[in-house]
Amino acid sequence: MTHGTAAGLSPATPDTTGAGTRRLLGCGVVAGPLFVAVATAQVLTRDGFDLGHQPISLLSVGDHGWIQISNFVVAGLLNVAFAIGVRRASPPGRLTAWASTLLAVYGVGLVAGGAFVPDPALGFPPGTPDEIPDEMSWHATLHAVGPALAFLALISASLVLARRFGLDGRQGWARYSAATGAVCLVLSAWPDPGSAGVRLFLATVIGSAWVTALGLDTLRRTRLT
Repeated sequence: MTHGTAAGLSPATPDTTGAGTRRLLGCGVVAGPLFVAVATAQVLTRDGFDLGHQPISLLSVGDHGWIQISNFVVAGLLNVAFAIGVRRASPPGRLTAWASTLLAVYGVGLVAGGAFVPDPALGFPPGTPDEIPDEMSWHATLHAVGPALAFLALISASLVLARRFGLDGRQGWARYSAATGAVCLVLSAWPDPGSAGVRLFLATVIGSAWVTALGLDTLRRTRLT
């Protein structure tokens, strides 16, 4: 099999780059900016919310929690659609299969983050004790798994694609993908609970920007086939 550059991965065949596939790829372009914009608007407007003390997951609780719940679910579904587009825009291959599967898992993790709501904690909503509850509800436990799974899948996808881009001679994209994975890993795993809200939000912005850039590059290259 020859290595090429369609979809940023390898040459796409004519029947995989039609309007339907491009729409799926476009989902990845809009998913990140939409999620970050909606979350940022809430960070700035929700009474009592402090990103320096509380993670954006807690925006899912309270009177307006449905907004962040919807944000998680919509972003997750858009990323699952994007993963399908990546798979369709590239011929079969081990790295392509791994990358698209991991991108789909990323989307599923975000959906789970919205479907299962965390417990009130850390002083949010206002009036909640400023601590993490000693016992978590079943849905809060599943919520904790969802975003963690999403981050792990996104980091893994970026590293897999760093390898794919390297094999295709696209060193700039290889370095960008590897750096994205490394930075997101450090931000999400850094052992400082006091800065967790800011670190996780920054990791979300960086990871989402990479997905958007990947989607734009993929769309551009499918139009060249």
